[in-house]
Amino acid sequence: MFSFEGFVRINTFLTGAYRLAYLNLLWMATTVLGLGLIGVGPASYAVARYVDGWFRRGETPPVTRSFVDGVREQPWRSMVVSWILLGAGAVILTNVFRGPSWTVQALNVVALVVLGVAAAYVYPVMVATEAAPVGRQLASALLIGFGSLHWTILGATAVGLTGWLLWQYALPLVALFGVGVPACAVGVVTRIVFRPLAQDPDQPGSRALHRSSIGAPVTEQVA
Repeated sequence: MFSFEGFVRINTFLTGAYRLAYLNLLWMATTVLGLGLIGVGPASYAVARYVDGWFRRGETPPVTRSFVDGVREQPWRSMVVSWILLGAGAVILTNVFRGPSWTVQALNVVALVVLGVAAAYVYPVMVATEAAPVGRQLASALLIGFGSLHWTILGATAVGLTGWLLWQYALPLVALFGVGVPACAVGVVTRIVFRPLAQDPDQPGSRALHRSSIGAPVTEQVA
């Protein structure tokens, strides 16, 4: 027999899975409506914004309204970031498959890993920090990713393992959760990494965190 606490834990898990799936569907719809290049940046920022508030501060506002607010918050900045990442990715992938030598191809594989780390953390950095030049935010994403390399590796391993299991045993769930799985992993990592910066204002880099991000957890009912 399940205890009451057991049912509460199951309900909490299922509610969290629902949020991730719904965020993924909203991300897909926004990206498609924005014809990819226009929509992917604001959609990714909106997902990072919701996950950051959820994981770090315990805020769970209505998903649709919060997502739309996130899309409208920094549309041009988030689009520029996505264009930089997509452009760099296109160049690197071209060099990986068509490089003149294996040395060039190997170096571009390393560059692809670096680009993946930047792409994983740049939108959470944008959400959690004051407005800054795009270049500085990309650099901060790399510092966080490689400065907390053990957490980055654990997160990437969890995402890879989860993706493989879904691909092998529950293929439709890959489309249902999509970016929700990596967003969840990045949210866990940034919750751990950002917490000392919020608690210690004298620590280097902590001044960039929003003061509103340091408050006590506030939970709202999901509509």
